[in-house]
Amino acid sequence: MKLHLLDRSHTTSAISVRKNSYANFLKIWHYHPELELVIVLKSKGTRFIGDSIKKFQSKDVVLIGKNLPHMWLNDPKYFQEDKSLSAEAVAIHFKEDFLGNTFLQLPEIKPIVALFKKAEQGIQFRNVPDALIQAIIKLNDETDFNKTHQFIGILHELAVHDDYNLLASSGYVASLRLEKSDLSNKVIAFIFNNFNKDIDLNSVADLVNMNSSAFSRSFKRVHRKTFSKYVNEIRIGYACKLLIENELNVAAIAYESGFNNLSNFNRQFKMIKNMSPSAYLKKHSKYTTEAI
Repeated sequence: MKLHLLDRSHTTSAISVRKNSYANFLKIWHYHPELELVIVLKSKGTRFIGDSIKKFQSKDVVLIGKNLPHMWLNDPKYFQEDKSLSAEAVAIHFKEDFLGNTFLQLPEIKPIVALFKKAEQGIQFRNVPDALIQAIIKLNDETDFNKTHQFIGILHELAVHDDYNLLASSGYVASLRLEKSDLSNKVIAFIFNNFNKDIDLNSVADLVNMNSSAFSRSFKRVHRKTFSKYVNEIRIGYACKLLIENELNVAAIAYESGFNNLSNFNRQFKMIKNMSPSAYLKKHSKYTTEAI
């Protein structure tokens, strides 16, 4: 996946609120300096945020931090000629200092500042009250002043909402802060494009003009885990996606995820997810039976 910077500098208001309706969401792996609050209204598929790969469905509420790569990928049927399907979402883009730096220094704003910090990894909010979801959706119809006023209240409600998941790993987020882009961009892009194939450490080190030993030390310093563990976590994340879709057997999923050995796949899966692939599928069966 090629990473794209989306330029939203043409926006004149402090908060941009858009209700989007397409046949399918755009397949663009992208980032931008604005934070983004998204509510999926219709459709389902797979959500990529940093190194997190998860299923999404309607009423998903996610806050994405600035410059965190992300993409919503609809299921294959949304790319077929079926006029009855559509992908709809409300997306709100805003800068962290949309009311100025002084605003962020106010004592009563501390919960929102902490929310922005957590959003660096991406946040999926669970069990969001319908009233809050409706308040976010209705922002699109408000005047600029009311939109800004009400959005502060929405941010505070999300900041104190304690039922959530952080999405991208801290190691992945740390890699985005590197001054040298070679390690953060070339290597991560290579992993995402080749995680389901054999990945040779020497070839990856060559991408950033390093020997394998120096690259391994640098990678572990940034991600706080070895290169092989990082790749296996990406592979298992993709395997979880395939298990949830429940269209392939476990052996096929192991192969599609980059494992040539089923026993190694089972071992790595249990090590990372603390359960077997079959137990994971059983636990998440509700995900597939409650499809939209």
